[in-house]
Amino acid sequence: MHEFITSFLSLLSEPHRGVLLQGLLLTIWLTLFSWVLAVVLGLLLAMIRVSGNAACEKLVAAYVSYQQNVPMLVHILLWYFGVSNILPIFMQESLGFFGTEFIYPAIAIGLCMAAYYSEDIRSGLRAIPVGQHEASRSLGMSYFKSMRKVIIPQALRICAPPFINHTVLLFKNTSLAMAVGAAELTYAVRDIENQTFLTFPAYLIATLFYLAVSLALMGLGSFVAHHTRIPAR
Repeated sequence: MHEFITSFLSLLSEPHRGVLLQGLLLTIWLTLFSWVLAVVLGLLLAMIRVSGNAACEKLVAAYVSYQQNVPMLVHILLWYFGVSNILPIFMQESLGFFGTEFIYPAIAIGLCMAAYYSEDIRSGLRAIPVGQHEASRSLGMSYFKSMRKVIIPQALRICAPPFINHTVLLFKNTSLAMAVGAAELTYAVRDIENQTFLTFPAYLIATLFYLAVSLALMGLGSFVAHHTRIPAR
């Protein structure tokens, strides 16, 4: 046990600590970029899905089905090795400014998780009474303005629990970016394990990091959901 504790603590000292922190920082940036993309696109998809336009609804349904039924790792590999090569040169150069190992996995994760967020938001939108829509439109609001000002804020409060769960899932899925060389936390831990051959302590550190951040996200989400929930009538 003493030897294990010594090995564990040695991985938390320099130079390994710096590698771990850099990996954790990249994981956080991947999470933030993907989350913003997923939420913005998810909102748009949900609004289109309930717009009443049959053709648009079918397109969004097809997009959601595609994203949800293809493994996340396949999405990442497709973007990194496939889509990146068919984009116009100026787009490849622009995206490459952020680092191809970062930007393409972030886009793939964001686009995939947008499908899940859109379904969460759509369930919240469907829970809003029709009278809310009619009242906002009677005040002269356009469809998009009524959604932005009246409907979506209420829907987000209703769909908070699954929204939080999918945010934690998004964070954990950033570990798949290591498949294309992104030096996030899992990649950093594997690199340290290859250098030190301390397999169990190295992956225990990764486990504790992921557990701590996931629990923190769940706690923050629960706090926000509790203080923004719509009181029962």
